Amino acid sequence: MRKIAANYIFPIVGEPIKNGYVVFDNNNCVVEIGQLNGECQDTEFYNGILCPGFTNAHTHIELSHLVNLFEQGTGMSGFINQINALRCAVDKEGRLKALKDQIDILYAQGVSAMCDISNCNESFDYKSATPMFTRTYVELFGTEPQDAEEVLNGGKEVVASAKEFGLAAAITPHSPYTMSPELLQMASEEGLKSGFLSYHNQESMEEEDMISKGTGALAENYKGRGLSTPPVTGKPALVYFIDNLLTFASAPIEGRINLVHNTVINQESIDYAKKNLKEPYFTICPLSNIFIHRMLPPLELMRNNNLKICLGTDSLSSNTVLSIAKEILCIHNNFPDIPLHEILTWACLNGAYAVGKEDELGSFEIGKKPGAVLISNIDWDEFKLTKNSTTRRIL
Repeated sequence: MRKIAANYIFPIVGEPIKNGYVVFDNNNCVVEIGQLNGECQDTEFYNGILCPGFTNAHTHIELSHLVNLFEQGTGMSGFINQINALRCAVDKEGRLKALKDQIDILYAQGVSAMCDISNCNESFDYKSATPMFTRTYVELFGTEPQDAEEVLNGGKEVVASAKEFGLAAAITPHSPYTMSPELLQMASEEGLKSGFLSYHNQESMEEEDMISKGTGALAENYKGRGLSTPPVTGKPALVYFIDNLLTFASAPIEGRINLVHNTVINQESIDYAKKNLKEPYFTICPLSNIFIHRMLPPLELMRNNNLKICLGTDSLSSNTVLSIAKEILCIHNNFPDIPLHEILTWACLNGAYAVGKEDELGSFEIGKKPGAVLISNIDWDEFKLTKNSTTRRIL
């Protein structure tokens, strides 16, 4: 048994508890939550905030070797050019070491689960060995309709490999601009058999312009490389995505659909998603959006619509560090009116729902095994993280 206390406990499902404590049994299950009455015998007391383990709701751990190689502020077209040029800039041994290091760092900093995008099987061995739960999305690309079936079959082979390692894995589509409608539909239908999908949604205005008008830097990039581009719809990119789902499913579409980035999401898109998707999640990756686009998602719009927001880091190709603490600090700095309790709900419980682990992770509740994370160096006057804040796994 361990009785762990801190200046504040954030159970997530209730209000923060000053001088609160959580008792864990020998199987790391929560058995008691309360407030100290002055006595601290047999109690581990920490200065800071104690919260459940985080869910990193979007990352590409296999791109960890690309840290500090990419130019920032290039927009999506420029970013894609860099991915194509640099993805294999490090040999396999270096790639494996980088992803192993980052998985260890994420776990030590308190990440209990992650939604990880995979394009190959390089990360599977180490993901299967970490105590951190991983839902693996095997991501497909392919702009040419005639290649769709071959691409899908290749993805199924990667999924089979993941399952040999005991990983929860399934096919997922990448984005509207990297896929023919045929592949988008096939990948989505296959992925939703698992009950889960991840999709890069409205990450940039370049994406919106390409889908709605057939113009812009991203459209020109693809045309310049002789690649087919999606049909011009006159509608937002998220509407285009959902319309492709509706070719094989009826609304409200079943499954936990993780829409990632949402940098330029708008009310029309939100309304369409709420109408047609039974359980959408809206993951934001603030530092990545600044890195590539010098933009942030419209969080006030998203909050006003009561969206289930989750928090991710994206990859080290589009971020300088994989840190939930740094993402929270970025939100503080740009959206100072959003309370810490709400942001931690995004980082803990909402993410747990997105990966299907809400019965075990995401909140301090009796019977759950969420882990325990200490957030240090708090600005107590503002109740916010600071540039010196760190997160550390206690349990």
